Amino acid sequence: MTVNIWIIFIAFMILSWIVSSVLKSKFRKYSKIPVESGMTGRDIAERMLQDNGIFDVRVQSVKGSLTDHYNPETKTINLSQDVYNSRSIAAAAVAAHETGHAVQHATAYAWLGFRSKLVPVVSFSSRWVQWVLLAGILLVNTFPTLLLAGIVLFSLTTLFSFITLPVEINASQRALAWLSTTGITSYQNHDKAQDALKWAAYTYVVAALGSLATLLYYVMIFMGARDD
Repeated sequence: MTVNIWIIFIAFMILSWIVSSVLKSKFRKYSKIPVESGMTGRDIAERMLQDNGIFDVRVQSVKGSLTDHYNPETKTINLSQDVYNSRSIAAAAVAAHETGHAVQHATAYAWLGFRSKLVPVVSFSSRWVQWVLLAGILLVNTFPTLLLAGIVLFSLTTLFSFITLPVEINASQRALAWLSTTGITSYQNHDKAQDALKWAAYTYVVAALGSLATLLYYVMIFMGARDD
């Protein structure tokens, strides 16, 4: 059984690497294809905010690559420099996707609200879960409750990963619909924006499934200790 679990772990590691590599390749490719409107990522985010009647969200540039995110606490759309200044299909897709999260926030999208409520709990869990699990495994035969506590903490991060899926998918759907409606992406290049966001979504799917597999592994250790 342990061998099978390790095979699953290795498979997920390879799958994660493949998806990440393809995603980076797609974005490099689509970063070379300009949008006909000539709008930068910043322009697109600001226009999408205006079209949705949102005027209290700021668009700003952050360092790094693929570091784009929306922060609901500060109401800021943070775009990596390559996206912020770029006039490409890739930049348009990313900027619209992150703005999609701002639209979710403004419209009280239920899954985003649920995820936001979990953030403080998951942040606490992430700080301690690995230490609790390690100690729990070492003391599983004498103090199995400690491993159970670690499993509960880890299950919160797994739950967070799965709740993230509908949030990300919905943000992409909003982005693609808006890009198409406004004509920022044309018939010739809309499928490229869709492809880029599809591969971005795959990273979240793999992460969620990998987290679930890891959780089941810890549960099996705990159950095995109880049977001894």
